[in-house]
Amino acid sequence: MYILGMESSCDETSAAVVCAENGRLEIVSNIVASQIETHRLYGGVVPEIASRAHIEAITGVTTEALSQAGITLPEVSAVAVTAFPGLIGALLVGVNFAKSLAYANSIPLVAVNHIKAHVAAVYLREDAPEAPFLALVVSGGHTSLFDVTAPTDFREIGATRDDAAGEAFDKIGRVIGLPYPGGAALDRLAATGDKHAIKLPSPALGADTLDLSFSGLKTAALNYINHCNQQNIPVPRADLAASFTEAVVGGIAKKVEAALLKTGRKTLVMAGGVAANSHLRARLGALCKRLGVTFAVPPLSLCGDNGAMVAAAGFFEYQNGNFATPALNASAQDLPAL
Repeated sequence: MYILGMESSCDETSAAVVCAENGRLEIVSNIVASQIETHRLYGGVVPEIASRAHIEAITGVTTEALSQAGITLPEVSAVAVTAFPGLIGALLVGVNFAKSLAYANSIPLVAVNHIKAHVAAVYLREDAPEAPFLALVVSGGHTSLFDVTAPTDFREIGATRDDAAGEAFDKIGRVIGLPYPGGAALDRLAATGDKHAIKLPSPALGADTLDLSFSGLKTAALNYINHCNQQNIPVPRADLAASFTEAVVGGIAKKVEAALLKTGRKTLVMAGGVAANSHLRARLGALCKRLGVTFAVPPLSLCGDNGAMVAAAGFFEYQNGNFATPALNASAQDLPAL
């Protein structure tokens, strides 16, 4: 069976076709229209501009996804679309397009949670892990730990209480003059600096919780930058990038280790845009090796937002009979509950 997946929760418009056969998921096509160059002018995503760009791109990427897959709409078993969470205007473009497409062609419609979709990207690996496992979703809008007992059954056991790791990376990168997206540039710069040069607080909260908080770390880094500017001292960008990255990665690794020990899970899945961060991948890979835990991360091409991960998540919702009606609406929040 073929699942058409559609993604428009932020600044990528994507459509993909995933084939489900004999219990295996395979990407047949995955088209992504990026808005990075557009939003680079503003140093971040402008929601209204993102929504308009989705409107302009969504028909084209869907047509291309079907064409590249070599199938027509009557061959599609279900249309899966990211319905929540995300930028509401951007989500509405994808949801309304998917609803219209599904209704007009009498194809079942499936609503997908964006966070579950990121995790579902790991099922597109040839050596896809099986639940249960611990999942870390780390992106520009989310930093959460989930105990996953089945592809559609998630229980949040830890999360950031304020900013997300990806947002913190992007903000500091932008402030020290790195090109948008700041997180990717900061990752590269951090490899050239001294991670012990600048003392910064850990985002890991107390031992009685698996939660994190990045706002204090971000404030400390901004205060350091302001101090350098006030003293007319050049900001040591590489050392700051390395020290900031070390604080973020160290804090996340601390809570991941605690979560693995608490749940007893033998597999860790990391997903989301920040899963592409080389320092985080290396640290968690080493942690899992030390604990004897399998470490599974989607391919780099599937860490960012894409339609293939939505189709994969949609397949499992389809299997469970979780179909949406034409009354489906988008939500900026994590609704319904995971």
